[in-house]
Amino acid sequence: MKLLEKGNIGKMELRNRVFMAPMGTATEPDGSFSDRSIRYYEERAKGGTALIITGANQVTTKYEAKACNVLDTHRSFEQLNFLARRIHNHGAKLCLQITPGLGRMQLPTREGAPYSCSEVDAFWFPEITCKPYSIEQIQDIVQKMGEGAAKAKAAGVDAIELHAYGGYLMDQFQSTLWNKRTDEYGGDLQGRMRFTLEIIAEVKKTCGENFPILVKYTPYHGVEGGRELPEGIEISKMLEAAGVAALHIDVGCYEAWYKAINTVYEEAPTQIDIANEVRKHVTIPVMSQGKLGNPGLAEKCLQEGKTDFIGLGHQSLADPNWVNKVKRHETYDIVPCIGCNECLYAGFTGKIIHCAVNPLCFNEDYYPVTKATEKKRVLVIGAGPGGMEAAITAAERGLEVELWEKTNQLGGTLLAAGGPRFKKGVANYVQYLAGKTYRSNIKLKLMKEATMEEVMAGNFDKVILATGSRASIPPIKGIEDNAKVVMANDILTDKKKYGDKVVVIGGGLVGCEAAAHCAEKAEKVTVIEMLDDILVTADHCLNNDQSLRQLLKDNEISIISKAKVTNLTDAAVEYVLEGEQYTLEADTIVIAAGYVSNDELFDQLNGKVDIDKIGDAVQPDKILTAVHQGFHLARSL
Repeated sequence: MKLLEKGNIGKMELRNRVFMAPMGTATEPDGSFSDRSIRYYEERAKGGTALIITGANQVTTKYEAKACNVLDTHRSFEQLNFLARRIHNHGAKLCLQITPGLGRMQLPTREGAPYSCSEVDAFWFPEITCKPYSIEQIQDIVQKMGEGAAKAKAAGVDAIELHAYGGYLMDQFQSTLWNKRTDEYGGDLQGRMRFTLEIIAEVKKTCGENFPILVKYTPYHGVEGGRELPEGIEISKMLEAAGVAALHIDVGCYEAWYKAINTVYEEAPTQIDIANEVRKHVTIPVMSQGKLGNPGLAEKCLQEGKTDFIGLGHQSLADPNWVNKVKRHETYDIVPCIGCNECLYAGFTGKIIHCAVNPLCFNEDYYPVTKATEKKRVLVIGAGPGGMEAAITAAERGLEVELWEKTNQLGGTLLAAGGPRFKKGVANYVQYLAGKTYRSNIKLKLMKEATMEEVMAGNFDKVILATGSRASIPPIKGIEDNAKVVMANDILTDKKKYGDKVVVIGGGLVGCEAAAHCAEKAEKVTVIEMLDDILVTADHCLNNDQSLRQLLKDNEISIISKAKVTNLTDAAVEYVLEGEQYTLEADTIVIAAGYVSNDELFDQLNGKVDIDKIGDAVQPDKILTAVHQGFHLARSL
């Protein structure tokens, strides 16, 4: 199997072809790696990954405020050395990603606008114009990049990667989209690449010719005015000529963030074709990423020569033991990433990184799952994500577990969430949970609807109510007994059919996904939303929002916002917009107006048995909430 074959990047030998793609983590106040971060990286090395590439490390805060790890303190050196030793103890290699800064992606500070290559708009605050770096400042940063790389090498790091992609500072210099300079650091490609090439030369001067330099760069931005692939290929040749050891291919930028950091909505794989094109023009190794979490797909990409190394980003958060499970032929037990980007969203909202499907991510030593000290009989009611996670965790602890599910399928509302073609990541997770449930020591009863009498007669030591939620029915005239009205979940699970003219009432996450699902066959799909815009109530990351909006645009779905639906007939939807009455023809009316908890049984049993509720039974919420609540309740019994 090529995935498990050894490989070389320069003089660095790797035990297999899998690397952990760089992702930022929380840091200590001085910017050093926290002990928690070190354990997190170590767990991925322990899980069999050959190369750990860290998130970006700033070589200086002279021009930018701390935005990630920082290399210029004694403590950061100490912790980096500790990280290297911990990684090496498990047979993996460590690559430190270093950055000269974020440029226009940085936030403004009290000192004013962020720096960039030119006077361009700041991404997060477009009304602010960035300050261009002077030539003297550029040369100072080049020197500091060399010094930072030397510190990394001295700390025991095996390679460094230049943070030259995705619209960050180095990429801003490289691209005509942002670089408007007329001096030697602008103009033609040679001028725009000067900053990057000088950094490479400086690192070689401070670290020696044999110390591997990887460059993560973007051959194709995928946005108007951004880099096109022919220029990206020319850049790859220039980087190889400069003596770098490997090219780490990226796609996209923040203007199309979902192309760089993929979401559930993209088809796998997402970036391999760009890597393949670059690989045709260079002789050094090419590294690729982008929804390669399926081992069969990853192996196929290697066998076909499209890339030399497989990068796992969010998939390595979902399951740090990915490589070891491949080795043991236990791919059925790999926890799949669902593309929700809760990990990314946590970081961008000031929280500690977490993973929806792996409660132990970045919590490696905080929540041990231990064998139960006393025998207990546990009943879990409802086999959605929270219920299955609770049952699996309780059974793993040696408790006697029964799981009752009123339907003939495991999955609960995840079946609807993973129903559309473009939500395969969620469907994969349902399959994983179901398989894990069947393999666990759980007494499973399908088509078993719980009643108060039966639960009480069972004499269980603990009852966990995971009965989920049901669709909320808005008080609209004509909605009752209307043959044209269907619930979004029934559409998403193909329980109900739809016609050529579909109107979706509700422009939240479920409504928009239902609309995109219907648009694959319907002639005309319209979303009607009361609020000022669609997805206002969707609590998700920017890249997920961008991707779903693009999906709606690509499918030519009409959006009517600020509208109130007043009546439903057997042929049309009537609504009011800005005081005017309108009628929209429809042969299918999809209701996506939210959910209400199925918690009636809890009220009946509370005080009579030891019972807790989790997930949507508490309050309709995310997959993350249900899974984490199920895990923590079961591990604490």
